[in-house]
Amino acid sequence: MIDVSFQLKGSALSVVVLALIDYDPASLRQQLQEKIDQAPQFFVNSPVLINLDKLENPSALNDCAGLLQVCRDLGLQPLGFTAVPEALVEAVRATGLAILPRQGERALKMPEPELRTPQVETVVEERWVQRVSKVITRPVRSGQQIYAEGADLIVLAQVSEGAEVLADGHIHIYGSLRGRALAGVRGDESARIFCQSMEAELVSVAGNFLLRDSFADEVMKRPVQVYLEGENVRIEKLLA
Repeated sequence: MIDVSFQLKGSALSVVVLALIDYDPASLRQQLQEKIDQAPQFFVNSPVLINLDKLENPSALNDCAGLLQVCRDLGLQPLGFTAVPEALVEAVRATGLAILPRQGERALKMPEPELRTPQVETVVEERWVQRVSKVITRPVRSGQQIYAEGADLIVLAQVSEGAEVLADGHIHIYGSLRGRALAGVRGDESARIFCQSMEAELVSVAGNFLLRDSFADEVMKRPVQVYLEGENVRIEKLLA
């Protein structure tokens, strides 16, 4: 008998980021409800990370309990906060939820090299790094989730409604995309999504997402690519 009480494992979890800009409980509830109504199956019991980086009126959020209650009333599950301004740290800590660092805050800063004379010319060898691919040959059915960790994802069949495909890199779907596709889930803003027929519930690149109701009519049921331009997700028809 193995005397082990638990295992710790890494996990891929798609998280909705709620980036607050102007906090007013009534307005937030109304606008959030409208957004949830556009894709209710996606948002039901969905984990939420609350980002305060763009919050223009932090003084309105001295009591975070009201914000969390709005989320929970609408079926969302707050996991924690990120980009918390100094003025709100105590209020956020009082919720008992996690305070996560801003993206990139954990990166190590390398010391600058000392300048020496005479100057030595350094030859840098440029290398191309090829990312591996995870290939799925069967249809991805409703309720299934496929994640390509550290890789591109290639699906040689359709992705059904209610299914979810995720990749740290690009996503290629040689069939209809009817479920959800999330590329660059660890922040790769150059990641793209390609599919033969765009019918998705939701597409996302590096945490920026677009719901089906926002898709232009001319891209529906067409071969397309999805990419990030600034903070905006773009869907563009592929040329025949």
